[in-house]
Amino acid sequence: MRLSLRFIVPLLVTLAAFAYALVPLTDQLTSRWFVRDLDLRSNLIANTAQEPLHDLLETGSKARTVQFFTRLTQDERLYGVGYCALNDSLPLATRQFPGEIKCNDLTRFSGSTGGRLNAPSGPLHVSVIPVAIDSVAGGSLVLVHDMSYVDRRSKETRKYLFYLFVGLGLTVSFITVVIAQLSWRGWMQGVRALMRGEGLLRPSERENAPELHPVARDLRSLLRDIESAHANRDEGQTTWTPESLRALLHTELRGQEVIVVSNREPYIHVHVGDSVDVKRPASGVVTALEPIMRACSGTWIAHGSGSADRDVVDSRDHIGVPPESPAYQLRRVWLSEQEEAGYYYGFANEGLWPLCHIAHVRPTFRRSDWDAYRQVNQRFAEAVVAESKSSDPIVLVQDYHFALLPRMIRDKLPNATIITFWHIPWPNPESFAIC
Repeated sequence: MRLSLRFIVPLLVTLAAFAYALVPLTDQLTSRWFVRDLDLRSNLIANTAQEPLHDLLETGSKARTVQFFTRLTQDERLYGVGYCALNDSLPLATRQFPGEIKCNDLTRFSGSTGGRLNAPSGPLHVSVIPVAIDSVAGGSLVLVHDMSYVDRRSKETRKYLFYLFVGLGLTVSFITVVIAQLSWRGWMQGVRALMRGEGLLRPSERENAPELHPVARDLRSLLRDIESAHANRDEGQTTWTPESLRALLHTELRGQEVIVVSNREPYIHVHVGDSVDVKRPASGVVTALEPIMRACSGTWIAHGSGSADRDVVDSRDHIGVPPESPAYQLRRVWLSEQEEAGYYYGFANEGLWPLCHIAHVRPTFRRSDWDAYRQVNQRFAEAVVAESKSSDPIVLVQDYHFALLPRMIRDKLPNATIITFWHIPWPNPESFAIC
């Protein structure tokens, strides 16, 4: 949108300046056309009335002459008609003839700009046409036309001109935005073509420009795809060692925030006499995920079940592990005995575990265990949100103890990548429906 405004705003300002300069020019041009039309009409009326006027003047009847002039003013645009003899100061004219027009001052209406008279009734156009009569001393026929319709048409012309420029501005702006968008997309496609090896890629001089952010995002995505293609090798040809796993994780998860959630913690602190001992539980989850966390330096969220766990954490319930060389953070969540009994020993182990293993033991489901299970899952979801330093972390949810956790995390972190894995058999729909 900001890029489109760079095209639209200067264009609209330029069109507005053109319209502002063009309106007075249009008024002058249309006024000149109307004055020329009125002069032609005046000459035509004078030529037509010259012979009847000659006869009336020879008879010397002023009343009949005025009646003749009154019949001429039946034309809707002809406001008044008068005749000025050479020696008269007042014209022989119709009743509406303007009093400002004097026979001894007709020269001011004969110039190119003097034909307009601003009377109280409105603007008038005055045409002075000499009349040659053989037997009567020559004079001038004065024709006064109403120019109010000229002002009305000028206003209409200005209005139509304004609408024209508004429509033109909107049309040109729309076309400009469309062409700019099409050109921009074409340029982005050109950059993608360069990345495919069809040309030379030159870095942009405006790396921080907002309009280049979509291009940078596409380039980063494309580079990740290229790196992944090179990293995906045949597993049968790979010798898996801690070093090779660490290198692979650094390639795949570089710059990503990784959070592991499990019930069992990787290190347990217990009181042994007056000292604190650190134990590493014999857990498949810990064995599988420990190298990942050491390589990614993430956060492991787990239930703090050791007798000395509370004594060694900081004010935010964190501790760096492994103890000999801390590589990631362990965040402990504290559960009461009732919560642990309902969530872990009750719903998870007496309900889900035998159901998923299709064991010949009837699973036990209690409302109190289900309430505790939901409550503990919610507690861990809040811990994940609190530990997230970004809006799109990678969260590895471990085992059937947290069946509700992925949805709860998704509600709070819509952009997170959530991977859930159960370390027990996955039930079929018929068996799981018993739950």
